[in-house]
Amino acid sequence: MPRQATAQPVFTRYQLVMSVLCFGAGLLSTAVTWAAEPTAPTVIVAEPLVREIVEWDEYTGRFQPVEAIEVRSRVSGYLESVHFREGEFVKRGELLFVIDPRPFEAALAEARAELARARSNLENTEREYDRGKQLGATRALAQELVDARRAARDIAKAEVDAAQARIKAAELEMGFTRIAAAIDGRISDARVDVGNLISGGDADSTMLTTIVSLDPIELVIEASEAEFLRHLRMRGQRGSGEESAAVTQVEARLLDETTWSHRGRVTFIDNRLDPATGTMRVKATFSNPETILQPGVFARARLQASAPHDAILVPDRAVLSDQDRKILYVIGDDDRLLARTVSIGPLVDGLRVIRAGLAAGERIVIDGLLRARPGQQVTTEQGSVLAAEAAAAAVSP
Repeated sequence: MPRQATAQPVFTRYQLVMSVLCFGAGLLSTAVTWAAEPTAPTVIVAEPLVREIVEWDEYTGRFQPVEAIEVRSRVSGYLESVHFREGEFVKRGELLFVIDPRPFEAALAEARAELARARSNLENTEREYDRGKQLGATRALAQELVDARRAARDIAKAEVDAAQARIKAAELEMGFTRIAAAIDGRISDARVDVGNLISGGDADSTMLTTIVSLDPIELVIEASEAEFLRHLRMRGQRGSGEESAAVTQVEARLLDETTWSHRGRVTFIDNRLDPATGTMRVKATFSNPETILQPGVFARARLQASAPHDAILVPDRAVLSDQDRKILYVIGDDDRLLARTVSIGPLVDGLRVIRAGLAAGERIVIDGLLRARPGQQVTTEQGSVLAAEAAAAAVSP
């Protein structure tokens, strides 16, 4: 007879399965309870800074000389000597080059000899004409011969005038053999060595060197159409006087400088907008007594773009981009995180100007955004706009 004890293992397995199911249900219930009670993330908040500011438009420009000349000869000949040190400053009228003057001395001597011959001929024709007039008065000489002698006298006078003009031309060419600086400035290197034949007096004349003026110096910038119109309206609204003068002031710094240490003034605005680039060419003139500003050097420049006004300022890193939108995270009344679309302006002392979308006194998130999402309730800690910007500046390269 088989034993009935074989039913005992079946009951034990049933109990084991039920125990496992109950234990799993308990774990699931605990997990749901944990998920339902998440910890609110902590973010650093601060009120935006309200400060009176002046907005500036910034540009990249390049310095160019107010005066720049190419030194060329007006006459052809062999270069005899060079009288300057390359790269040095020269004064207006300072001798730079000398062309061999001997051919021009000979031409001048020939012109003077021609003048002497013409004057001698004039004296002779005047005597002949005087005698002819006397003979003509007594009818001893035909009138047509008297007229011929008068014509010869007039031709001789013209020859004297022509000879005098040739002397002036020869003297000019003689003077052109000594080439002097036309402006004060820094001279480049000599492009032609002594002994070379140079051509002069036409469009293909040999360039000998260049000179550029350095004090004052111009900075050329390109302003967009919107910027140009804004500055034009500001200038018209301010009329004349100190306020109007402030609109034309320009501040500049070289690429290795951190402060706007150079100050100039707008002295030229082009008469039309460039249709290819949509920009207006503007020149600002700077005093340059130490000649630190050099032609061809790039610089950053800024022009005043607004009158003094109160503005809302936030740390630049608090402003996020969402495609074509700019967003700030704002704390609502119930400490929930809200995404706010804002309109931004320029940077002023490292802080971003908020033109629209944010009011003074609202709390914005300046740190901890990675731990929170819009609509989520958060725990806030008070921070400072200035402290946040100082910390960002300290870690930036």
